[in-house]
Amino acid sequence: MNRIPGGLRTDQQPPMAIPLGHFVLGLAFLVVGIGAAIAMAVTTLPGLASLAHVHVLLIGWIAITIMGAMTQFVPVWSGVSLYSRRLAVVQLVLVAAGLIGFGAALLAGALSVLPVAGAALLLGIWTFVYNVGRTLWRARPLDFTERHFAVALGAFALVVPLGFLLAVDFTTPVFDATALTRGDVLLVHATLALLGAITATIVGALAQLATMFTQTDRTAVDERLLGLEQLTFPVGVVVLAVGRGLESLPLARVGAVAVLVGLAAFTVVVARQLLGETVDRSPMIDRYWVVVASLWAWLALTAPAWWLEPLEYGTLFGHPDGGAVLVVGVFAFVVVGSLYHIVPFIIWHERYSDRLGFEQVPMIDDLYDDRLERADFGLTAVGFLGIAAAPLFDLPEAVATAGTALAALGLCLFVANVLLTIHRHGPNGLAGVLTGVRESTAGAGTGGDPELDVDPAPER
Repeated sequence: MNRIPGGLRTDQQPPMAIPLGHFVLGLAFLVVGIGAAIAMAVTTLPGLASLAHVHVLLIGWIAITIMGAMTQFVPVWSGVSLYSRRLAVVQLVLVAAGLIGFGAALLAGALSVLPVAGAALLLGIWTFVYNVGRTLWRARPLDFTERHFAVALGAFALVVPLGFLLAVDFTTPVFDATALTRGDVLLVHATLALLGAITATIVGALAQLATMFTQTDRTAVDERLLGLEQLTFPVGVVVLAVGRGLESLPLARVGAVAVLVGLAAFTVVVARQLLGETVDRSPMIDRYWVVVASLWAWLALTAPAWWLEPLEYGTLFGHPDGGAVLVVGVFAFVVVGSLYHIVPFIIWHERYSDRLGFEQVPMIDDLYDDRLERADFGLTAVGFLGIAAAPLFDLPEAVATAGTALAALGLCLFVANVLLTIHRHGPNGLAGVLTGVRESTAGAGTGGDPELDVDPAPER
């Protein structure tokens, strides 16, 4: 998009360095995850490398990016001030430190250290939930996006204590005295993380972003479909998680059907908006088409798998061979596509918005390198096809390896493009982001209060 959409309260956003600090750190974890994926494809890494790799990507890249995006756009979309800037910095430090310790402990086999690192992750994510939750509380009544963000925050709040207990259980039995097994808790933990925390955030964000980027209006049919999604998906996530925890096949099936129906209804709405787009080609729209196609493929693959075996660990991601369709095709492409607007939008508003009308300034889409963007999209899309198709169609391992290499190269180009955008256009470049995270809390808020720097709630 080359303009700021109307109706957004950009005067309520936190200092630029806070969300950008989250995004830069998330990109750093993405690069680490890419390196680990390549290393695991050619050799064997020590310790519990696969578990470390999953957490680096899902927490380090996806979750930290979500934390930064919510910290930025809940105030913008909802028209309320962020509850506390300082807590937004604290959450980032705690989660980053906890994840680094967690991954290092898994690689080194130092399982006794996991509870310490897990405690930092727990405190960091709970800080995020509290801070954004208090911000959303000011925005009532909640709209579609805000309700899904509230669902995601609830899932985040439940996921981390379960993860902490699983970390402790590596060395000290936690579940022996309960009716739950480690496997039961693991299934609940992963279900709430993948569907409740990440997917609910994506649904809420896409409801706004798809409308914004396509410049289309929803029809009465779209509103009814969104109403169906709100009735089925959030409840379905809870029922599926409870059914898996209790090892109840009927309950898990009911929850699975509700999740799939809700996501199918939502995907129809996004597809209709993309078909009706009234703007030129953009990085966001291209990638959201991949997301829609991936969601349809994932739904088709997952429906029979969840109906037959919703309690099995192999069907945690849906179809046993379809995990890449969800994680790469949906999660990764949503994050990449959205960041191609969010990062330039934040920088443009900070550096150029007050010059508009007085001098010639670049538009939002002019801030990143268009050639790099097209190259990273092509490489990532082709690589994703190889990664997804290889296990589904029993293709030679070389296909998956080549797909991984192409996707890794595409994502590295994406990282380079975003960092170059910040370096070229951000005040003081990348160094300004790192120093700005610390300085952005100085003098903010009322001071001398246990709540640190609580901003007063403006009229919505």
